[in-house]
Amino acid sequence: MSAPPLNPNKNNKIATPFSLRLTFDERAALEQSAGSRPLGAYIRSKLFGGKEAPRRRRTRTRKPLKDEKALGELLGKLGESRLASNINQLAKAANSGSLPVTPDTEKALQDACDDVRAMRILLMQALGYYFSEV
Repeated sequence: MSAPPLNPNKNNKIATPFSLRLTFDERAALEQSAGSRPLGAYIRSKLFGGKEAPRRRRTRTRKPLKDEKALGELLGKLGESRLASNINQLAKAANSGSLPVTPDTEKALQDACDDVRAMRILLMQALGYYFSEV
């Protein structure tokens, strides 16, 4: 068996990549079989039966979300909250000096803080960084 071709741009230390064209159906079947593993790692494991050379670990995976339902809830809350518009209105009123501090205003601000806190918790849960509510 001959040696793999070498990459001339990297001082001949790294083998050149190999491309493979697949139909949409073939790729979909491979992605389905790979699950959350990167497609390249899955293909190497199938080709070499688990005897492939160890790879440098990456911090990112193909499917980084831990809980897509929680992320959907977060996006729904952001959409229905009108948070950006409300904060902009409060900032304008505060800058002009026309923001009266009434119990209603204080409650609205507290509710906005609670909404932001809930969204933060949902986002952290969706990304897998936060497991209990505070």
